[in-house]
Parts: sequence; C-alpha cells; structure tokens
Amino acid sequence: MGGDGKVFTLSEVSQHSSPKDCWIVIEGKVYDVTKFLDDHPGGDDVILTATGKDATDDFEDVGHSSTAKAMLDEFYVGDIDSATVPTKTKFVPPPKQAEANQDKSSDLVIKILQFLVPLLILGLALGIRFYTKTPSS
Repeated sequence: MGGDGKVFTLSEVSQHSSPKDCWIVIEGKVYDVTKFLDDHPGGDDVILTATGKDATDDFEDVGHSSTAKAMLDEFYVGDIDSATVPTKTKFVPPPKQAEANQDKSSDLVIKILQFLVPLLILGLALGIRFYTKTPSS
C-alpha cells in the first residue's frame, strides 16, 4: 500500500474506527489494519480500542516481535500530523506535605501510649493492693 507521503490529522484517522475500516497510529505513522483484524492474535477488539489515538504506547507495552513490527510496512498509508495529536502528560504526584510528618509523630505517640498505659494500670493495681492490704498479726 505505500503512503505516498500523505499526511493525516488524528481526526481523519479516528473516522476509520470500525471493523470494516480500521486505521491506527503507531510512532507517527498511519496504518490501515482492516485486513489484519481477523488475523490479530489478540483479537480485533484490541486494535479497535486503539483507533482514534496514538497507539504507540499500547503497541510497545505488549512487546510485539520484530516480525510483527515489520508487518506494519504492508499496512502503511501515510504519516500523522503531529500537531493534531495531543501531547502526553506524565502523572506527577503532588509534593509531600507536612501531613506526612504529623502522621508519623502521631503514630509514635500512639505506640508509646499503647506500651505505657498498660504499665500504668498494672502499677496502679499493685499500688492499691499494697496500700489496702491489712497487716497480718
């Protein structure tokens, strides 16, 4: 199929998202994988869920063999206009706040109290017994 240098927008690619007309984007290239849907080892649903977006990460995460990557050449129809593909954002966790330190200090206090309170109760019970005991004559 050779792409002849055609450039597609992501919107154009996403219009080809049915089992009878399925295009995907991998590493900036557009592929018409309609004829491959029935032969795909993971089933056609896997490919159909990757239409309308940059499926590079999905493709790489599966760990396709070099043979599978070479097969893409026969389905190539053109390139994607990178300006139409949303940029990927990485999740960055918020910075740790003072709450974490407060949790640690309150955990320490609880552990100390769990140790000291039973000792205090035992000491109180022994003290009461010692001072309330009547001397034997």
